[in-house]
Amino acid sequence: DVRVGDTITTTSHPAKKPLPGFKDVKPVVFSSIYPVDTNDYEELVSAIEKLKLNDASLVYEKDSSAALGFGFRCGFLGMLHLEVVQERIEREFDLSIVFTSPSVKYIVHLKNGETVNIDNPLEYPDPMRVEYAEEPYIQANVITPTQYVGPIINLCMEKRGTQTGMNYLDEKRVELIYEMPLAEVLFEFYDRLKSISRGYASFDYQVIGYKRTDLVRLDILVNGEPVDALSQLVFRGNSQTRGRQVCERLRGEIPRQQYKIAIQAAIGGTIVSRETISAFRKDVTAKCYGGDISRKRKLLEKQKEGKKRMKMVGNVEIPQSAFLAVLKSDDDAK
Repeated sequence: DVRVGDTITTTSHPAKKPLPGFKDVKPVVFSSIYPVDTNDYEELVSAIEKLKLNDASLVYEKDSSAALGFGFRCGFLGMLHLEVVQERIEREFDLSIVFTSPSVKYIVHLKNGETVNIDNPLEYPDPMRVEYAEEPYIQANVITPTQYVGPIINLCMEKRGTQTGMNYLDEKRVELIYEMPLAEVLFEFYDRLKSISRGYASFDYQVIGYKRTDLVRLDILVNGEPVDALSQLVFRGNSQTRGRQVCERLRGEIPRQQYKIAIQAAIGGTIVSRETISAFRKDVTAKCYGGDISRKRKLLEKQKEGKKRMKMVGNVEIPQSAFLAVLKSDDDAK
């Protein structure tokens, strides 16, 4: 295969070395793509292959999920690149697709001395084997009108940012320079920045290296069964907040059943958040007019036992809207 950047030469006068100046771009944001309709998988394969022909920076490999079926694990240059690819697939190829939560590439140092690169939460090793992990950091440059400086500084601090500079460009504009984890920028940062500044603030960043972090894998369980497509790698200090957000959004999207549905966020064996979708209730005593109260109790107990059996064998179907809701910002989810 010939890729962008390759040097083309002739067999009669071959080049001794490739032309200088080209470097392979390395993706920094990772997400999985799945078709909303599993029957559209072949069309998605064709779309990804055609996009790759004129977008050398797009990296992909085949992936599968128990919840979403077959798809692709893709690497992007940033969130803008991800959004462009998503829009092109939907507009140019008329496909409805679902993206999983964006992730970054982490460097995980194991206790046996090995080092592994992780960009998929499902690949994160057993915490008992992990010595420590590192995550990519960026230098973020925010230019904003002066009246929004205070709220934007609070936002950057909330996102674990450290201020390294502050320059007044003129009487009305300020440049704020922060170092912060790239992972914090992926989730809601840009939307909240635009909301705070009424759309007047601009934002740019570049990756500056890796720093040590306290990383955990947040798993989402529905009736005790983990949903692999919703697993995320998060900073330990944000895990409870993020777990509560995901559970609340799923509760609003998963339809009620004839039995209770438990939605839980877990770190290892510890549940950090829980929401419950109540069951539909049929009035089984409606035809009992007066009579012995013990008969009504028997009917209610029988209904209760039936719901227990349904819960044991019940298979909760999670709609595609639930996966989309998890990716929404707080403003969009309201």
